[in-house]
Amino acid sequence: MSAWAPLVPLVKTRLELSDSHLGLLLLCPGVGLFAAMPVTGALTGRYGTRRVAPIAGAVAACTLPALASLDHIWLLGLVLVLFGAAGGMTDVAMNVHAILVERTTGRAMMSTFHGLWSVGCVAGAGLVTLMLEFRYRQVSASIVVSAGALLLLAVSRPLMLPGGGEPGGPAFVMPHGIVLLMGVCCAVLFLAEASVQDWSGVLLTTTRGVEESHAGVGYVAFASAMTVCRLVGDPIVRGLGPSRVVVLGSLTAAGGFMLAALSPFPSIDIIGYGLFGIGAANVVPVMFSATGRQTVMPANLAVPAMTTMGYAGSLIGPAIIGLLSGLFGLPASLTVVAALLVVVGVASTRIKL
Repeated sequence: MSAWAPLVPLVKTRLELSDSHLGLLLLCPGVGLFAAMPVTGALTGRYGTRRVAPIAGAVAACTLPALASLDHIWLLGLVLVLFGAAGGMTDVAMNVHAILVERTTGRAMMSTFHGLWSVGCVAGAGLVTLMLEFRYRQVSASIVVSAGALLLLAVSRPLMLPGGGEPGGPAFVMPHGIVLLMGVCCAVLFLAEASVQDWSGVLLTTTRGVEESHAGVGYVAFASAMTVCRLVGDPIVRGLGPSRVVVLGSLTAAGGFMLAALSPFPSIDIIGYGLFGIGAANVVPVMFSATGRQTVMPANLAVPAMTTMGYAGSLIGPAIIGLLSGLFGLPASLTVVAALLVVVGVASTRIKL
């Protein structure tokens, strides 16, 4: 999924899109994932995460080369809907599976799992950025990433645990109680992460003068910092406690985002994205673990309900930033995201984690 980030500025150039039109195009993957995630709970309950996650992941991988080559905006939009739907189903199914593993082993490992997801972010965005730097074609770079993803899916599927929910349950239930509040907080975090994925390259190339071949460096800095902090996150969560991790992490993420939005220097922007990755790293994993422990809703329904709310931020965030950018400029629109992260830090004090 992260291999899409370095391709966004190239799509903008290839289709000659304005910021506002690009923002509307970036609604498409959000529409797909928002439509697909609510039914994932029922699918994992009936077929198990061992089937749902690899199949959905394979569909996402196979659509990436099309995103790197299509020149027709409407066809590209349709493929982006499919890309987002497959990615969203994969996301929900693998988080349900992670909760199943935590329950089976009796160990808190969510930060590590999300850290390995971040390893994929670094690998996808970094590999595409590197190949573009060496003048490989966009399609060639995307095919390499897709082939690697399909290979990893084939290897990992036999190692997954069976199960993943209660068969015969409803496809989707509205979140309530603590799940609702965590869903709102996740919406802001997902919005911020989507903003980095979709707009960091545009910010660096259009307002900071960075070459298009280096458009992915901001996202790579964010993903790298997040990866390291998540891989060491479980001991940090146990030491500081989940609540402190969420509060301190949200405020640190807000400071990093503000730095990236307002600094006129590309190097400082990249540092800001890295600081955002450090702060945001363990906020969402803590909330997913809390979703597995809460008793208000079954986990296979609570995870897609909360994740759907979270990805609502991904659905509307990049498009809103594009529209605000057309009115006030991209840096100013990104400061709104920083302010929302501060709100998450304050609101999370009301959540028992």
